[in-house]
Order: sequence, then structure tokens, then C-alpha cells
Amino acid sequence: MTYDIQPAGSHFIDGAYVEDTAGTPIPVICPYSEKQIATVHAATPAIIEQALTSARRAQKDWAAMTGTERGRVLRRAADLMRERNHALSVLETHDTGKPLQETLVADATSGADALEYFGGLAGALTGEHIQLGEDFVYTRREPLGVCVGIGAWNYPTQIAAWKGAPALACGNAMIFKPSETTPLCALKVAEILHEAGAPAGIYNVVQGMGEVGQALITDPRVNKVSLTGSVPTGRKVYAAAAEGIRHVTMELGGKSPLVIFDDANLEDAVSGAILGNFYSSGQVCSNGTRVFVQRGIKQAFLDRLTERLKDVKMGDPQDESVNFGPMVSQRQMEIVQGFIAKGLEEGARLVAGGDRVGDRGYFLQPTVFADVTDGMTIAQDEIFGPVLSVLDFDEEDEVLARANATDFGLAAGVFTQDLTRAHRMVAGFEAGTCYINTYNLAPVEAPFGGSKLSGVGRENSKAAIEHYSQMKSVYVAMGAVEAPF
Repeated sequence: MTYDIQPAGSHFIDGAYVEDTAGTPIPVICPYSEKQIATVHAATPAIIEQALTSARRAQKDWAAMTGTERGRVLRRAADLMRERNHALSVLETHDTGKPLQETLVADATSGADALEYFGGLAGALTGEHIQLGEDFVYTRREPLGVCVGIGAWNYPTQIAAWKGAPALACGNAMIFKPSETTPLCALKVAEILHEAGAPAGIYNVVQGMGEVGQALITDPRVNKVSLTGSVPTGRKVYAAAAEGIRHVTMELGGKSPLVIFDDANLEDAVSGAILGNFYSSGQVCSNGTRVFVQRGIKQAFLDRLTERLKDVKMGDPQDESVNFGPMVSQRQMEIVQGFIAKGLEEGARLVAGGDRVGDRGYFLQPTVFADVTDGMTIAQDEIFGPVLSVLDFDEEDEVLARANATDFGLAAGVFTQDLTRAHRMVAGFEAGTCYINTYNLAPVEAPFGGSKLSGVGRENSKAAIEHYSQMKSVYVAMGAVEAPF
């Protein structure tokens, strides 16, 4: 099957596509052709009200179902998503510019994994019995209510499912607002969930910019907010959600360290650096963009990395032989170009790349800087593009201190054949997601999230259940009740 690029309506609410052309038009620009391929409209107050009303209504009945019944719906949706992986991947490539070679294995498939995992877990979400002599306490795990998910533009299908799957497994309703840059894919997640048996209103998608998100997260009917985005956006969303004492999950940005010791397997280390800097054209929040390379292996690392970059193939991202796509937008390309210029200005040595490619599409070469120092802008700020910075180091204690000298704490990685040292390093990293001899893998079975400014809470795994449910304690007395008077 194939999907039309222009959706049947801008929003998916109460089990159907909905349109309100009074909302601000949002052009969908193909990052490869630079042409407008679709238009959606931002949610008007009437659309927002419709989404909230239907979600609140649907949530009660959904929560009353057994976990096994809810899980069955999620697993059916996972099967549908896998059956339609090619069509979903083509749409995601139109939306984001990421190569089809990548989206076929990393986007809808990851979303399906989340739906399957939490679908399997839904029936096992139980409380506990606590015996207190003759009396006892039992606990009930209950949904929070209506959850709002706010997505980022780099993984629109995956994030829509990563947030929706645990929310729905716990008996909540979800209203998801995609990024206005990549608004198309979440609509298909909602459509598939409804087709799989999710009640109308239990997973709604509304489009819009910051004011739509603001209206959702400040509405008193909303019980939970989950954001994937930048730190500045996170600060605003967190503050707004805090006003109503809402539950919050924040998966924010990073400036993650990747440490490569002299004894590392060189080929693996170069592969890890490529995955941690150039996958999705560098537009991944957990990227290991500060690559600390021990001096003894530095030149060999740079030589092999430069050689491997010759295998980059740019072009039409719908061509499965293409392995490197354009930036998501002209604005993002220009931001990254500004960082490259700053790196040159501050004295970093350009080893590879640095230029825009061609006169069509937002393509930037994979860019490698060497002789980068800790105080340079490219070593301090999140770039969100294909820019790798190599920093030299000598000793383990030194590099660990430098790796942690950042306000971010999303991810960190180490390559070494000394596993004792590897475990010392990950124990010392101030980061929520760490890697040994690999980088940027995010299986649904493992918690994903950051520390420090990189976030609050965790996505995926059993840990996500704690962020989409609450515990109620019930004390049961078996004898007479005593009172002082």
C-alpha cells in the first residue's frame, strides 16, 4: 500500500480526520526537493476543545477495560504498523528527508516495537498485597487520565508511538502534537491505533506551533505532559505544566561524550562515531558529538574516519542506495552552517566536509573537526547536525572529568577492550543512557532518558509505566477501630 502525502485532514480526533481551515496554514516542505508537498492547519480553539472533550470521555471506558484487552489492541496496532512499514517509511522520508534505507529499519519498526512491548506488559500491571498482622494494605495501579505528548521533528513516527504506547497501556488517553516541521506521520499512528480497536478519542493528533502546545498543557483537564525537544522548549513546558502540578516527562537535548581509548577496536570505534554523529544527518538528541580520542590512536582514528566518509552517498532519499540525507529544513541547515563557521573562527582544524552540497536540497557534508578544545562553541553547544568534534586526551581521570563538564547529561559512550575500565567509565559518566563499545542503540526494553538539563523521567521499558500511572494505597482493617475518645 501507499499513503497520500496530503492527509485527509490536519487532525485526527475521535476516530476520524478533522479539518478546520481557520487555523494557521502550516506548509510541509520536502527537505530534498525544497518544494511544498502538503499543507496542514494549526488547531483552532474549537479543535483543541474537541480533542480534549473526546479524550476525556474515551479515557474512562478505556481505563475500565482489562489490561489484557488494552494490550490486545496495542499488539494488533504493532502488527498493522509492521505490515505497512514500507508505506510509513516512505511517508517519513518525505516528511523528514531521512534516507529510506534508514527509515525502513529505524522508525516505524521502532514504533511497532513499543506498541508490542507495552501491549504485552499491559496485562501485568498489577498492585501488591502488604500484610500487617491481621490488617492488610493493597495497592491499585491507576491511570493518570489525559496525557499530552509533544513530539520532536527528527523521529515523528517513533516518538508518537514511544509516548502513546505506555500511556495507553496504563489506561490513559493521549493527545499528541507533532512538530510543525514534520506533521504527517503521527496521523498514521493514530489511524492505525483506531483501526486496531482503540476507542474513538483515545489517541488524538492535533497540529500546531507553540501556542497550541501551550493551550494543551495548561488545560485543567490534562494530567500529564511528555515532551521530546530542546532544553529551552523544555524549560517553558516544564514551567507551564508545574503551574497545575502535572506529571511531566522531559526528554531534552545533549552534548554527549564518546570516549575512545588507545586499545579500542579501531573499526568499531569509527563505526560508533559515525552512528553517533552522522546517522539521520546528525539530527539525534543523544549523539556523541564530543569525541574524546586518546592521543596514541588519534591519527589512525582520523585517517580511518576520513576514509569511511568516502562511502557517503547523497541524493534522493527515496533511493534505497542513498545513505545520507538532507537536513530537515533550511533553517536547521543554516543553524549548522553557523556552527561550522564558528568552529573555523575559533581555531578548530577542519579535517573533512564543512560545505553545503548541490543547489537543491538541504544537504551538508559530514563534517569533522580536530584539535577541538573544551571551551570552543562546537564543543559546548548542541548543534543537531552532521558535525563531529575530536578532542585529545591522555588519562582516564582527566577525560572523565572533561566528559562530565557540561550542563547536559543525556548519553555517553566508551570504546575500550579493557572492560574493567569500561565499567568504571560508565559508572562515572553523569548521563542517563550509556554505551560500551557501541553507540545510539535504543531498544524499547531499556530505559531511555537523561540527567541534569537533559531531562526528567524515562521513556521505554518498565520504567515508563511509573511515569504514566499512579499508585493508590488501600488500608483494610480486620478488627475494631480504637480512638482516644
